Parts: sequence; C-alpha cells; structure tokens
Amino acid sequence: MCKTILFFLLVLAVLATAFLYLKKEKKEKTVILGFGGDTMLGRLTNKTIDKKGYAYPWGNIIPLLKSTDINIVNLETTLTNKTKKVPKVFNFKATPDKVKTLQMGNIHVVNLANNHVLDFYDSGLIETIETLDKAKIKHVGAGATIQQARKPVILTANGIKIGIIGYTDYPADWAATENKPGTNVIKIGDIQKIKQDIKEVRPHVDILIATIHWGPNMRQHPPKEFQDFAHQMIDAGIDIIHGHSAHIFQGIEVYNNKLIMYDTGDFVDDYIVDPVLRNDRSFFYKVCVDTSGIKKVKLIPLLISNMQVNMAEGENIKEAEKKIKKLSAQFSTKIDNLIIKIN
Repeated sequence: MCKTILFFLLVLAVLATAFLYLKKEKKEKTVILGFGGDTMLGRLTNKTIDKKGYAYPWGNIIPLLKSTDINIVNLETTLTNKTKKVPKVFNFKATPDKVKTLQMGNIHVVNLANNHVLDFYDSGLIETIETLDKAKIKHVGAGATIQQARKPVILTANGIKIGIIGYTDYPADWAATENKPGTNVIKIGDIQKIKQDIKEVRPHVDILIATIHWGPNMRQHPPKEFQDFAHQMIDAGIDIIHGHSAHIFQGIEVYNNKLIMYDTGDFVDDYIVDPVLRNDRSFFYKVCVDTSGIKKVKLIPLLISNMQVNMAEGENIKEAEKKIKKLSAQFSTKIDNLIIKIN
C-alpha cells in the first residue's frame, strides 16, 4: 500500500514539474523583430557594391542583423535593369543582383510602398517584385494589382505569428488598381481602408505591424494629424507602426502598450548629410514580442558613411541618444540605457 502511494506521489511530482516547465517555456517564448529605416542600394551605393562586394553596405552590423528573428526595412529603390525613367528629380535603382546584399543583411521583409518603387515605371516595379520573389525575400505595399499591393505577409517564428501590411501616403497617382500595378496608397486620416485590412488579417496573427512611408523629408516631429492617425491605427488593431520617409529619426510613442516608431530614419544610402539634422545618425530597433504583446524595445545607434552603415561610437552615440530621448519625451516615453520597457 505504501509503495503504491509513494509511486502515485512520485508520478504527481513528475507531472507537476513537467507542467511548470512547459508553462515556463510557453511564457518565455519570444520573437525579436529588427526594424531599419530607408534602405537605398541604388546610385552610388550600387556602384560601391560592384567594387567592394555585396556585404559592404552592412559594415560591422551583420552580427546584429543575425541576432534577430525577423528583419524589416523600407526598400528605397527599385531592383531593375530598366532604363526608362519616370520624370522626377531623383530616380533610384540598383541592378537586380543587389538583392544579394539584402540576403547577406538577413532582411526578411521589405516595404515597397514608397515614392521610388515606380521610378522606372510599372516594368521596373514588376522586375523588382520578381527579383525579391526569386530571392525568397517577402514584400508588402506594392504589386501588379491593388489586391497584391494590400496583401499582408505572415511569418511564424518561435510559434508566434507576425503579420505585416505596407502603406504609403504618396504619390497618389501611383496607387495600384484592379488592373494597374502600383502601391498601397492611403490618405492620412482615412482609417476605413486600414480597418478592412486589419479585419482580414488580425484573426490569423499574434502581432500585427503596419510599415508606412509617410510625410516629407527632414521633418523632426510628426504633425498632429499623423499622431491622431497613428492612434486610430492602434485602436483598430495594429500593434507596431514602423514609420519611414523623413530620412531622420523621430520620437517613439508607447500608446496603449503598443509601439509607434513615427520615423526610423535612414538605414543605408548615398545621401548628402545635413550638418544640423544629421541624417547619417540612425538606429536599429530591436523589438521583443510574445503572444501577449510588446515587451521592450532596444535602440542600437548607427552611423552611415561612405555608402555603409556601422555601429556608432563615442560622441555619435551620445548625441543620438540625447536626441531620441528629447524627441520621445513629447510622448512621455521613457528611454533608459536606450531601452524602452513596455509590458
């Protein structure tokens, strides 16, 4: 009798230990998302890659890019051999082989909803999409039809499902239609289209991201209508807003335990550096999430120089940290040691 009781108690102890272990494992399961800003591999960057190799633009940050589960950037260029340009001031393109640079940078998803993806007309966009598809790099925000441009990407990492939708607020005449290639254009303040997108994808994911190219260049603060619209997107079901377009980073807001990165600045490019706004200073944003939401954000200061991005050092770290704290303070966001704790 005693042996039976002891055996029964032993079985209960083993089962209890296993239950606690599985509960702990489930609780600790997380995904690290990496966000970069505008990534422009064309023009001088394209020529420099030809000379110095596909990995060159990533400098010393490749280990950083490999420390995450999913990396997302805004691809600020076409990947095409087309030569006919849309009449505009700047037309960006990298040759299709430069998709290898994205692969070496461990880039999983690119946003194509922006003001450069149609720089070489519809054919340039289609070749860009085909190039990304062959390289198995996911893309959002543009397509051969409006249905494709609005289609979300859903990725699973560590059992957590991540959904991504891409948007841009300009140019309006680049908007995709039922029978015309283009981008997923939205009007700031018009939440209905986004609500429809959210309704279709939200039940299938744990975390939902809107990556959006919005607003003019070199603006340090998002205007009130952008803030209001961001809040509407969060209220409608978005968990993370990944903003880009200004070429300089803006403040970060934690709204209802969700994350709004109003602008993530530049990631890599060949742009002239503004001596005051310092568009060469940027961040890589590591966002830790689980099925319950966002846990924390870690900001890694970067410096862009000679068509290459590297980890920032010394004074550049101090100045970038000082600025992001000041810009984020307007949203009452606390940043300690370049970390934002959320849940």
